Amino acid sequence: MPKTTVHVATCQFSVGASVNRNAAQVRRQILEAKQRRADVVHFPESAMTGYPGTDLSSWDGFDWENLKTQTRSICDLARRKKVWVVLGSAHRLSGDCLPHNCLYVIGPDGRVRDRYDKRFCMSGDMAYYTPGDHVVTFDVHGVRFGLLICFDLRFPELYRQLFKLRVRCVLQSFYNARAPGPTVHRHIMRQTMQARAATNAFWFSGANASGRSQCYPSVFVQPDGEIVASLRQHRAGVMVNLIRTRQTFYDPAGPYRELAMGGAMHNGSVVRDSRSKNRSAL
Repeated sequence: MPKTTVHVATCQFSVGASVNRNAAQVRRQILEAKQRRADVVHFPESAMTGYPGTDLSSWDGFDWENLKTQTRSICDLARRKKVWVVLGSAHRLSGDCLPHNCLYVIGPDGRVRDRYDKRFCMSGDMAYYTPGDHVVTFDVHGVRFGLLICFDLRFPELYRQLFKLRVRCVLQSFYNARAPGPTVHRHIMRQTMQARAATNAFWFSGANASGRSQCYPSVFVQPDGEIVASLRQHRAGVMVNLIRTRQTFYDPAGPYRELAMGGAMHNGSVVRDSRSKNRSAL
C-alpha cells in the first residue's frame, strides 16, 4: 500500500562564514530530523556558505574545494540515513561567471539529484550571484515538491508554474537574518507565504536562517494558509511536520483556479454585455 504521509523537517540555525561550522550544524540537524522520522530535511538559503554581502565580503579566496568536501560528507550522511536533503549552498560556474545561489536536492542514495538556482535576485545580490533560469521538482512517496529561494516569494507567477506541474509542497529557503533590528520583513514574509499556500493549495515549508536579528522564524503552512508550526526566533531548531495526502482543506478558489489561470477574469458561464445592460437601465 502506498504511503499517505510524508514527514518534512524544516531546519534553522545561525548560518555564518565558516563552511565547516555550517556543515557540522547541517549534519547534526539531519541526524535529529531522521531520529524524528523525517523523509525530507529542508535547510535555509546559503546554509553551507554564508550569505555574501553579510557573512562574506566577496567570493575572493573562497575555499571551493572545502565546500565540495563538506557537501560530500552531507551526501554520505543522507545515504546512510536514507533521507532526502534540500541544502542551501552556492554552485560555482566556470570562467568569470558569478556562482548560482542554489538548493541541492540530495537523494536517499546520496546522489545530487537536481539543483535549483534562485531565479530572482535582488539588485544587491547581482554583485555576488548569477540568476538561474529553470524550475525544479522531485517526488517523495507520491508527493511532488517544488523549490524556491527568498526573493522568488515576490513573484506569484513562479507559484502558478509549480501548480501547473502538480506540486503539492513548496520548500522555500530564506536568509532574512543578521538585520540590525526589526524590518518590514516581519510584517510581510510569513504573511505572503500563507497567501501563496492558500491561493495555490500548497503545503509550504519556509526555512530561514536564525542569526540575530532573524526577521521571522521558520514556519510550516498548510494548504488553507494556516501556520501549523513555527520554530523559536533566534534559536537553532528542527521541526518535523506531517503532510497527509488524503487530508482535505478549505479551498474556495479550487473550482475556479484553473479557469482564472487560463485568462478568465470571472466565473460566469455566460459572458454578458454589461454596457448594454447598463444603458437599458437608464
